[in-house]
Amino acid sequence: MTGAVALALLPVVLLIALGMGLRRGRFLDGAFWPGAEWLAYFVLLPSLFFHGLATAQLDALPVAELALTLILATTTVAGLVVAARPLMRIDGPGYTSVFQGAVRFNNYVGVTLAAGLYGAKGIALAAICNAAIVPTVNILCVVVFARYGSARLSGLGIARQIATNPLVVSSLAGIGFRMLGLHLPPGLEPAFRTLGAASLPLGLLCIGAALEFGAVRAWTGAIAGASAIKFLAMPAATVVSALIFGLDGPALTVALVFQVLPTASSSYIMARQLGGDAALMAGIIAAQTLLALAAIPLVLAGIALVIPL
Repeated sequence: MTGAVALALLPVVLLIALGMGLRRGRFLDGAFWPGAEWLAYFVLLPSLFFHGLATAQLDALPVAELALTLILATTTVAGLVVAARPLMRIDGPGYTSVFQGAVRFNNYVGVTLAAGLYGAKGIALAAICNAAIVPTVNILCVVVFARYGSARLSGLGIARQIATNPLVVSSLAGIGFRMLGLHLPPGLEPAFRTLGAASLPLGLLCIGAALEFGAVRAWTGAIAGASAIKFLAMPAATVVSALIFGLDGPALTVALVFQVLPTASSSYIMARQLGGDAALMAGIIAAQTLLALAAIPLVLAGIALVIPL
């Protein structure tokens, strides 16, 4: 398993490094990257999730067990982070960045790894993971921003953030499409498949281009705390939840992959829009992206000694 994970990580590392090189070398105009992020997040990745779920054989997948495992683990860890708030020597906006670093995850890395490990089945499992924890994480983060961020959100604003999230909409649409027994027309199916395939390389290039290491040294304590929760507490809670719901095999492996992913690069955008600490968020994203290269195979190898994956 460790060797398979390492091989699946290799294209992730190479594409992120290429994105860094393209941005630092000014090979592309700086205005290219915001548009590429928008395209990947609002068009390409939703196409991947919708196609993966609309065409998946969901009857052969442990949909309920996987979703419940992820939701329970994520909400449990989020509750621990909230309970630990009085112990953190950091202001409200800074706390929102630590919270995002503890619970959010990078979709592009997760889907790439799942596809590398299990092919089409991995993409379907990854789409189920996103359908379960994208709404969960967004609800939790928006509520935390409403409480601790410098920009306060109303209940209507929270609902709007969740209802308009393209990953939530596309995942739920794909599940509904499949449950109704509908089939994509011959002309649309390859179009969705092609758009979805384009999301992974472009998303990873954007991650590399967005990495900022300047804030890492200034926020060592906060970054270390968020990363410890992300790479230790989150997978541990996932294992306990999996035992409760009887989740095992490839579904458990993909669940663990998603729960030990670095935080999403979109966390920086959310921090800017909703009154978080964007500088700290940039440091957390950069540090966790590097740490994840070692953390993902180590966590999976360690857990495999206790639970067969």
